[in-house]
Amino acid sequence: MNSELAEKLMHLPDKPGVYLMKGSQGEIIYVGKAVNLKNRVRSYFQASRNNSAKVLAMVARIADLEYIVTATEMEALILECNLIKKYRPKYNISLKDDKSFPYIKVTLNEKFPLVLVTRRVLKDGARYFGPYTNSGAVYETIRLLKRLFPLRSCRSLDAGRPCLQHHIKRCLAPCTGTLKPEVYDEMIKAVCLFLEGRSDEVVRELRRRMVAAAQKQEYEQAARLRDQLAAVESVIEKQNIVTGAGDQDVIGLASSAAGSCVQVFFIRSGKMVGREYFMLSGSEAEDEIEVLTAFIKQYYSRSTFIPREVLLPLGLPERHLFAEWLSSIKGGRVMVEIPKRGVKKDLVTMAVDNASIVLREAAARMEADVENTRGAVIELAAFLGLPSPPERIECFDISHIQGSETVASMVVFEGGQPQKNSYRRYKLKTVEGKPDDFKSMQEVLLRRYQNMTDPLPDLIVIDGGKGQLNAALEVIRRDGTMTVPVVGLAKEFEHIFCEGNSQPLILPRNSKALYLMQRIRDEAHRTAIGYHRKLRARRNMVSVLDNVPGIGAKRRKALWDYFGSLTGIKAAEVEALTLVPGMNRKAATSVYEFFREGKK
Repeated sequence: MNSELAEKLMHLPDKPGVYLMKGSQGEIIYVGKAVNLKNRVRSYFQASRNNSAKVLAMVARIADLEYIVTATEMEALILECNLIKKYRPKYNISLKDDKSFPYIKVTLNEKFPLVLVTRRVLKDGARYFGPYTNSGAVYETIRLLKRLFPLRSCRSLDAGRPCLQHHIKRCLAPCTGTLKPEVYDEMIKAVCLFLEGRSDEVVRELRRRMVAAAQKQEYEQAARLRDQLAAVESVIEKQNIVTGAGDQDVIGLASSAAGSCVQVFFIRSGKMVGREYFMLSGSEAEDEIEVLTAFIKQYYSRSTFIPREVLLPLGLPERHLFAEWLSSIKGGRVMVEIPKRGVKKDLVTMAVDNASIVLREAAARMEADVENTRGAVIELAAFLGLPSPPERIECFDISHIQGSETVASMVVFEGGQPQKNSYRRYKLKTVEGKPDDFKSMQEVLLRRYQNMTDPLPDLIVIDGGKGQLNAALEVIRRDGTMTVPVVGLAKEFEHIFCEGNSQPLILPRNSKALYLMQRIRDEAHRTAIGYHRKLRARRNMVSVLDNVPGIGAKRRKALWDYFGSLTGIKAAEVEALTLVPGMNRKAATSVYEFFREGKK
């Protein structure tokens, strides 16, 4: 422990707050909260016999710390949740891939709201439902909603005439300007109730409106509502009544050496309307109380709906604090309970059992993946006659169109798995405008192996046949010091050409080794093609902007960096264009008018 850190530990306050542990590079490696900062933070650096291996590893890496004093433990809890979401520290337990969880968004901030899928929750006046872990289920829900309700799907309302969706009774055609907003709003209210799981309320409202329309002799409207009512009732029949009434989240937890899984049952108005499971990373060596505590903080800090009751599988020291926190979010009383008997206990047991099943299946998949990838590497070594399985494999590919924007990719597989942090992309110059795959391959190999800052691979794969392999060997064997095995993978029949052998090696069609080689080759091809397309799009964008008065090289680059694509620049209004660094209103107007004139 350095002297600066020791000095901070001596002057910690006896107050609630949040502490941030930092590594040697100033990065935040852990965020925690405490009722008493002095006691909690100092406990990490005292007798370590009761600490887990994970905590010991974290403490060994702490080079500095910061703390933020709060007025109450509740404020500390809220701040901790926000900081964990912001920094995603290495040693905090976290929901896997929680950044990309999809939500269903209802754009209530528009006159005629859309219902769509998004992965970003913004404070824009829209209503969000989620998060969901299964994106396929989300899109299936959207398709179901569009069958139940004639929602608009187009982004623009200036079409002037209805599209095919209106003619097949899938849209009320607000684009025509004849639809009353209150009619559409009634439907959107029903959509939101449906997404909340309140199907009974949807049925009652649809029946009321159907009867009212019939009494007014609006028979076409009544028939449409009748069809919606029948469709919703058919969905409700699939939902099981599990409790008398109320909104509940039932949480089950299972842990093993493979990690932890939390299963959540969503019960709305006494019916189970769905379930989701969440895998947590960094939880292998933690006790279940800490895992469940971390899940509740992270899940409910981003959840868009808080039920009246949360049922837990085990007691938590912070249970009453969580109840207070969730109540403040909901704006009404929320109970956090650990049921001991009855229907609620049965529900929690069912959630725990389901979490255990998911965890066992995940562990089995992981074991099978390891066996398959490791087995493929061993099998490949046997086919190629290598002395040992190639732990690190590097594969190279070239991409261009008639010699323009020639690029190369290098992908890396370790232990049969892609290591994307080690991928490299090269913009080649020696053959620009003159298509020559042999010289292109020699350039990229020379640039890769002329300095040895990166570790050498155990096998080099060249995407190509005998000619590409021979061109590659001229560079790799130029001074006789590199003895790494090199093979070429021909594209058409996936024959493998080995050094010193004129006949190709043909791997069995059902072999793991062939599948591994195909996967490596495809990944190299995908990376090279993606980089080539990016450069080509940038070149096309530059060539178009060259014709805009007042736009030079610096402004071209600034526009590209700000909007990311030519489509974004074309769609931007003058106000948005003026926000680009280096742009003024005159230049922004020039860009705006240039693309608008092209549409006339």
